[in-house]
Amino acid sequence: MEAQLDELLALVSRHAVDLGTPTPMPRITLNTWSEPTDLRPGLFEPMLCLVLQGAKEVVVGDRTLRYDRACYFVASIELAASGRVSEASREKPYVSVAMSLNRDALAALLPEVEAARSEAGVPGFGVSPITPELIDAWLRMMRLLERPQDIPILAPMLEREILYRLFQGPQAETLRQIACADSRLSQVRRVIGEIRDRYDRPLRIEALADLAGMSLASFHRHFRAATGMSPLQFQKSLRLQQARRLLIADHDASRAGYAVGYESASQFSREYARLFGRPPARDAQRLRGDPTALANA
Repeated sequence: MEAQLDELLALVSRHAVDLGTPTPMPRITLNTWSEPTDLRPGLFEPMLCLVLQGAKEVVVGDRTLRYDRACYFVASIELAASGRVSEASREKPYVSVAMSLNRDALAALLPEVEAARSEAGVPGFGVSPITPELIDAWLRMMRLLERPQDIPILAPMLEREILYRLFQGPQAETLRQIACADSRLSQVRRVIGEIRDRYDRPLRIEALADLAGMSLASFHRHFRAATGMSPLQFQKSLRLQQARRLLIADHDASRAGYAVGYESASQFSREYARLFGRPPARDAQRLRGDPTALANA
């Protein structure tokens, strides 16, 4: 498997330019970075990330997950989390390949796979070691970078194989839950969409529980298991991340806080500094003047 990993690393390194390098394959991006980064909060979309060199850390709620060479991270729902490249250098940069997860593609595979079933709270994220079968599928996918004429025919089949291999691994139940429209994780995902659409308005937890089709106690338990935080904490993270975008676009701090739903400028400043490490105005000034920090943000 080491030889396959080395070939895959060489292929991705030849084509990756920075973090989030797009490719001709739908939903596939490449990543490379030559130094460790600060821990940066963000919203993780459903995705699979396979590290080929270096290491990365993701903080979800009170959990910290580290994944390095030959490990992959799966987020099966939108996650308000913080991430950083924790191991990288000019001689050995961080290198990874990522795939956005398509729920319809996962659902299409369900009749053909046997995945464990559980009614307990299922996390919407996890880290696992790669298998020889999964690395083989990824290697054939990345070889298409140098045979672009084959991409329209072969890439969809290889994406399906990669998803199939994931269903055979330890993240199978998480993937099955998000592929089933009536699963607990899918119900939580609907609530996350509602919070994203109305992040600047007061939350009514009872209404969110009704949307999920759960009792209040069950809703709180499943939401925290899936996202690592409470609904209010999730909304707060979304508000502060949107406020940061407004600040970078040259809004002043009080206007940005009110725009995302805060009624108190002091509370906004306090919670912003707790999440991002600096008060709003100082953080925005730093980001505007530092292209590297802005890219990491």
